[in-house]
Parts: sequence; C-alpha cells; structure tokens
Amino acid sequence: MAFLWLLSCFALMGAAFGCGVPTIQPVLSGLSRIVNGEDAVPGSWPWQVSLQDSTGSHFCGGSLISENWVVTAAHCGVRTTDQVVAGEFDQGSDAEDIQVLKIAQVFKNPKFSLLTVRNDITLLKLATPARFSQTVSAVCLPNAEDDFPAGSLCVTTGWGKTKYNAIKIPEKLQQATLPLLSNTDCKKYWGSKITDVMVCAGASGVSSCKGDSGGPLVYQKNGVWTLVGIVSWGSNTCSTSTPAVYARVTELIPWVQEILAAN
Repeated sequence: MAFLWLLSCFALMGAAFGCGVPTIQPVLSGLSRIVNGEDAVPGSWPWQVSLQDSTGSHFCGGSLISENWVVTAAHCGVRTTDQVVAGEFDQGSDAEDIQVLKIAQVFKNPKFSLLTVRNDITLLKLATPARFSQTVSAVCLPNAEDDFPAGSLCVTTGWGKTKYNAIKIPEKLQQATLPLLSNTDCKKYWGSKITDVMVCAGASGVSSCKGDSGGPLVYQKNGVWTLVGIVSWGSNTCSTSTPAVYARVTELIPWVQEILAAN
C-alpha cells in the first residue's frame, strides 16, 4: 500500500507541474512527416531532449518524465559521459536558453535484446534536476491499463534525418502526425518481429528516421499529452509506406515505476 501511495504522490506532483501540457502550443498541419518533415513551433514539445555525446553531437532523442528523469531507447547505448540537452529547438543556434544536464545513472531495461529489439527502454537519472520553464517540462506517462486504439493520431518529434541518405540531421526540431496501427496490421509488414512490447505507427506517408531514436510518440487526450511509444526501429530507408516501430510504454510502465520508486 505504501508503494501505491508513493506512486499516487508522484502522480499528484506531476499534476502540480502540469505534465503533458506545453505552455507554448504546438501547431500541427495534419499528416506531416519527419521524412520531408515540418519544423515544430519552438518550445512546443517541452519534454523533448537531445542526447549528445561529449563533443556535443546529437545521437538520439529522449523525453523528460520529471525534473530528474529522462526516458529513451535502450538501443541508443547512452553512457554517463553523454549529456542531456533540454529546451533546444535549433541545434544550429547559440541564442537559445538551453540546459545541458549531466547523467548520474543509466538504467537500461535488463530484458532489452538487441537481436529482437524487445523492451527497448532506458531511464536516465539526471545529476542535477532540469529547471522547468516555458520550454522545459515533462510529458505524462500512461497507466499500464491505458488503451490507445488503432487509428488514433499521435505525434512524433525529433532531429532525425529528413531523408534516409541525408548526410546531416536537420538543425530544427521536426514533428509528424501519424496514426497508430494494430499489431495485427503491423505484422503484415514486419511479421513475427512485432511483439506485445511494441506499437506501430505510420505507413501513411510519414516516418521516423535515424536520429529520432529514443524520442517520443505522444497522444493528446483531454488536452494532455501522454507518452505512448519510444522511437525504436523501422525501415532501413525510413520508408513512409512502412510503419515505424516504437517501444509500447504501457507494457513497460511496471518496470519504470519500479526503477523510479527504488531510486
């Protein structure tokens, strides 16, 4: 019971800081795409972070779930020598009020498999808390029993490539609206690689691509954005007619809660 009470306190704390409610509203033009993408409104996805190596080079995305924690993909291979950059929109600009945060601990899901890309989730505990502001705040986590039906329109964001063979990633944060697929439909593309810990979205003229990994797939309900998926894997050519695959957060929530409660 004490554990449940603790979790409900976490939930109340989240509500006080307004998880999933950006101060700056995103503007979405229907079914846009990260491949051939559209720029996000600066600051409108305040939980989006850039994971950068010690040279300041972006390699993956992530999402703030509180002042102290970031969620990303296990396959990103984050180390404590890497850094989390919050409040960024344009990676080519020096004028932004960004927060460069050190990583204290990396918790990779012990059931993660690089072979099957199952359980593709890592939690990062920050060495110093992020300062929440207009452009930096947390996304809401779903409950394990939440259901996001096929056809629901979600949004994914990131600095991933806008063409699979592009030499550079875009400087400005990209966004795309894309529909969820049922796992049954997703298996028509990917077969038995699709398991219960995955959720698919896209095949609609939009796709995540290299560099988006670890970033969010979010769904808005009653004005609040919730983390449905974590960018995991997909077509080698970032094909917009093939669904991209995301770690299914509802399935991974028990592990997340366990780590947060113990640390």
